[in-house]
Amino acid sequence: MASSKPIHIKSISQFHQLNGLPKPDHPLISIVDYAKLKRPDEYKVSSLMFGYYTISLKRGVSKMFYGQQEYDFDEGVLYFMAPYQILRVNNQPDESIQRSGWLLLIHPDFLWNTSLAVKIKRFEFFDYSVNEALFLSDKEESIINNTIKNIQQEFHSNIDKFSKQIIISHIETMLNYSDRFYHRQFITREKSSHQILTRLETVLTEYFAKDLINTGLPTVQYIADALNISPSYLSSLLKVLTGQSTQQHIHNKLIDKAKEKLSTTDLSVSEIAYELGFEHSQSFSKLFKSKTNLSPIAFRSSFN
Repeated sequence: MASSKPIHIKSISQFHQLNGLPKPDHPLISIVDYAKLKRPDEYKVSSLMFGYYTISLKRGVSKMFYGQQEYDFDEGVLYFMAPYQILRVNNQPDESIQRSGWLLLIHPDFLWNTSLAVKIKRFEFFDYSVNEALFLSDKEESIINNTIKNIQQEFHSNIDKFSKQIIISHIETMLNYSDRFYHRQFITREKSSHQILTRLETVLTEYFAKDLINTGLPTVQYIADALNISPSYLSSLLKVLTGQSTQQHIHNKLIDKAKEKLSTTDLSVSEIAYELGFEHSQSFSKLFKSKTNLSPIAFRSSFN
């Protein structure tokens, strides 16, 4: 049975202990051989929450879930989790699958007083869903694995005042490469990406066909939920494919609807603003002008 409350694994040492691993060489950072994990019975099927960053390349793993979607990691992919995200794992053992890969665990305290402590929050893929993992080519996987080897080598060298900064540098290099590879994935998985764009257009069209007086404008979270993907993944994909954010797409659809009402009805600007979910018509007029370089009244006048 799945636990109703997530199992909170606060420290890297606790993770090692729960999984039958020796104590970590460093309490704030660890590289774990996935094949050596011995998951305890209490989270064969559970929700897990970690107090640290996780970067993982996995092959031959069990099913993982995000929302209503199931994702199979058997083919091997790279995924990222920020601290305090919740992961639900169905880890019923399958002896026919040979598990392999690694996990890089980084406690936020390890990054303290380094430039990466701030920069790491800019890598949006830490907020992606499990089913939005990064599929690596053989060449890309080799680059990532070599970075892990460099970190391991630094672990096993004589620790000195340069060690931490060198490890931080390798981690940042890995994140930068991952950012590049995700950008590539948005482009090379063109069919999947453009299907999301098509579905986005449908969701927005259907939403703006409703009476917005009581519902207001759709939020980014609403759109992401309707598409069953994470807000961060949607934002990154749209920026790569269209150069615009999710919020900009929402506003563009809003302006299209406003133009339709201004050109085909006799409703006042205040009435149109109200119908489009705005509490104050000034906010509507300001947004309309920022998008069209015309006030709503000037736009309507152009049709007369």
